[in-house]
Amino acid sequence: MLLKTEINRIKPILSFLLYGLLASNISHAQIIDCEKAPKSQKLCQADFNVLRDELDSHYLTAYLITDAPIRLLNDTNKLWLNYAQQCKTNNCLKNQLDNRVEDFNFYTSMNQSLTQHYLKYENGKISKLPIHIQVHQLSKDRIKIEGLAFRNPNNKKDTQTIALLAYTTPKQKSEVLDNERNCKYQLNFQKAILEIKTMQKGCEKFTGIYRLYD
Repeated sequence: MLLKTEINRIKPILSFLLYGLLASNISHAQIIDCEKAPKSQKLCQADFNVLRDELDSHYLTAYLITDAPIRLLNDTNKLWLNYAQQCKTNNCLKNQLDNRVEDFNFYTSMNQSLTQHYLKYENGKISKLPIHIQVHQLSKDRIKIEGLAFRNPNNKKDTQTIALLAYTTPKQKSEVLDNERNCKYQLNFQKAILEIKTMQKGCEKFTGIYRLYD
């Protein structure tokens, strides 16, 4: 039987080996696999080699560190890739790569255990133009609700997305006011489903059915 002192010496070695094994396996699961990608894959151009490597590095870090659902990372990777492929210029593609790196930084820097993530679904599938809702438990009596709806990536930077921001309490989270556009929304939380409604014209972008990632 190993002595306690010997076990303590072995633990760091085992942890290092486990980390290396995970990193080796995950590193092969690139976000953009240019060996298998069609020739039309714009992000496989040589101009983006360094940025692709940086993206994969941040993905690996997020995968190993974040306490957000791993399925959320994988599904949003697919959504992001489809969205970025709509770019018509290299500058647009570079901006989208930078945005995805920022996403991974967010997943690794914040305590995701206090955040509920929802993605919009249409006809049983994730919406083609992604809409992401995050419900943050700031404190026992304070909730922050953020939404981000994606538009055309070729638009000017300040018109590529529409944001939602609201603060509420656990007792009053069924009806919120969006501070960004003064829109009132009715939120119906049902276990793994979130339904958002509004009676205001021009505020319909965030309405619909969302599914929880946990």
